[in-house]
Amino acid sequence: MTQQNPNVTVAQRIANILRRHGVEFIFGQSLPSAVILAAEAIGIRQIAYRQENMGGAMADGYARVSGKVGVVAAQNGPAATLLVPPLAEALKASVPIVALVQDVERDQTDRNAFQDLDQIALFQSCTKWVRRVTVPERIDDYVDAAFTAAASGRAGPAALLLPADLLRAEAKSPAVVRSKQLGHWPLDRVRPSDDALAEVASLIAAAHAPIIIAGGGVHCGGATHELAALQQEACLPVFTTNMGKGAVDEYHPLSAGVLGSLVGPRSLGRYSYGLVEDADLVILIGTRTNQNGTDTWRQIPSSARVVHIDVDPVEIGRNYEAIRLVGDARESLAALRAALTRVDLTRRHGDRARLEECIAQYWKGFELDRHDVVTSRSRPIRPERVMAELQDLLTGDVTVVADASYSSMWVLGQLRARASGMRFITPRGLAGLGWGVPLAIGAKVARPGKPVIAVVGDGGFAHSWAELETMVRMKLPVTIVVLNNGILGFQRDAETVKFGTYTTACHFAEVDHAKLAEACGCPAVRVEDPGELAFHLHRGMDQGPLLIEVMTDPAAHPPLSLFAKMDEAA
Repeated sequence: MTQQNPNVTVAQRIANILRRHGVEFIFGQSLPSAVILAAEAIGIRQIAYRQENMGGAMADGYARVSGKVGVVAAQNGPAATLLVPPLAEALKASVPIVALVQDVERDQTDRNAFQDLDQIALFQSCTKWVRRVTVPERIDDYVDAAFTAAASGRAGPAALLLPADLLRAEAKSPAVVRSKQLGHWPLDRVRPSDDALAEVASLIAAAHAPIIIAGGGVHCGGATHELAALQQEACLPVFTTNMGKGAVDEYHPLSAGVLGSLVGPRSLGRYSYGLVEDADLVILIGTRTNQNGTDTWRQIPSSARVVHIDVDPVEIGRNYEAIRLVGDARESLAALRAALTRVDLTRRHGDRARLEECIAQYWKGFELDRHDVVTSRSRPIRPERVMAELQDLLTGDVTVVADASYSSMWVLGQLRARASGMRFITPRGLAGLGWGVPLAIGAKVARPGKPVIAVVGDGGFAHSWAELETMVRMKLPVTIVVLNNGILGFQRDAETVKFGTYTTACHFAEVDHAKLAEACGCPAVRVEDPGELAFHLHRGMDQGPLLIEVMTDPAAHPPLSLFAKMDEAA
């Protein structure tokens, strides 16, 4: 319950409200100072970032893994503008963050005060909700409203603007005392009607070739157990999107891996895509049906019936007309499983052996196709070899984080989830470079006793290497694998496909990332011999922190559809 001491300041009241909502960490850089000091005084720990655009990504990684709302704090002006990219990622990826942003004093608005900016306009494009508090008596209302906005419905970021003089003001007791804890997500659990579920259950029972495509909403809704049970009970093959990876155990005989744009040579999708083409019923769960997740909206056959389960009613039917099941993924799948007990699933069980054999052949073909690269002893090292060595060390407790671009694709397309609910964190909302390291730091804050490994390219790592000092100072041991190929790989390859050449920005000067890490107090090693990978990966995950700079082949790229013709010609 919020403290009612009439002598406390608004900043102290905010700290007490945060504690009521279960907040244990604030990702900040000392500002708003009054709030941070008050929070630290009651045991809320500040995870102090170095770069002002990294704190939001740390809060994002924390929220994805912890099931709690991430809280980030920032100064007004430049620091506020640098919150826009991570909040935009969180908005697109449906991750709840509350941003506490200092604002100029109330009587200085519109007077060109130092670092004054229209921060309501600034955050309107990248948050679900933004407000400026001007009345001390309403602070409980507004903080609760921010958490409610972030954690309810389709989760996302909310921004609360706090004038500096308001924070110093006396916090008068509110007329109504608030006591609810709103710091977890999803805040509400809703499900479709029984009639709608019964219709879909009948469709599943009668379909000739039903499939599931599971998106990030399965993780957001904490629905991985329900999905795994549905897969088993109804004998349904499951694909995942990029953000949905780990929603099911990929060693389950009905798991067909990640699809999306990973359908080029040496990909699993090159084989498994046939299962989608033949589908007469496609069940979408918690997915935006975005461009990368559908290979530019080409993959779901127009002849198939589509069922779409999503907590956001606007996403249903956006790209594929669908039977609407509006609801939280966990509750919706639990209710669908109950509905399926009332229909005859003989057809589903009768087709299971055939499906399992087909999917086993897909995985076998994939392993044969990539055998030469995953076992390659060449120098520079093939990224597929790095992923193969990492795969041997994975357990369901390991959180794998990747930066945007090729790092994400290597992780999503080459690694295999060992358990339902295993987390693969990638910035696929907007896919901004540089977010791999801060996402990993946030994930480590959420699960300090479990291994976290980040896979980043040298291009993306350049955006965030200052956070190595944060990782060391805050004692958050993450294993960071830097794939150093000396280029912006996707940019070079995409420009080559589209224009036949590429710009001068694609190549870098040589950088010794191991020395950078050591300068920040982080142990590091540069690996040029693939035979050394296993030792150092094990060392990092067992002892951490450790930065492993792997000198990788600049000619290698993931098996994306964009490059399929180029690869086939080669």
